[in-house]
Amino acid sequence: MAALVVLVDQISKHFVMTRLEEGQSWDVASWLTPVLRITHVTNTGAAFGLFPQFGNFFIGVAIIVIVAIIIYQRYLPNGQWLARAALGLQLGGAIGNLVDRLRCGSVVDFIDLNFWPMREWPVSNVADISVVTGVSMLAILMLWEEWRERGKQQMIADMDC
Repeated sequence: MAALVVLVDQISKHFVMTRLEEGQSWDVASWLTPVLRITHVTNTGAAFGLFPQFGNFFIGVAIIVIVAIIIYQRYLPNGQWLARAALGLQLGGAIGNLVDRLRCGSVVDFIDLNFWPMREWPVSNVADISVVTGVSMLAILMLWEEWRERGKQQMIADMDC
């Protein structure tokens, strides 16, 4: 999963960098223009352009996150394929943006969404979306497991009475 994310992320960024000047936009299709455009921007901050003044700090954060994900996934029991997929999305996104930071000093963003609730949303990229999707999946899985465990405990408590 991580390798696929890095591959798609880097190919899409290469496509944008070789076809659009920074700040230039491309309308994918006229009927999509009000909702989606490809806009070449660079970003020294975190996902979605947050904290641009901390560019170099995010190199260290990315390395720590990458190492933590690799270590954490080793302790997942077999059969946890959704958790592994979520971690793969996060790992691929972290690596994809780290590659940009090391190579260019900033991250290439290009997915320019403009619809409610995304109006005026910062331009992003495949890596950003992968990280957000992976974190969301993992949070939902953790909540689901907690809910299941509480249900089991309640069943056991009801049987004891």
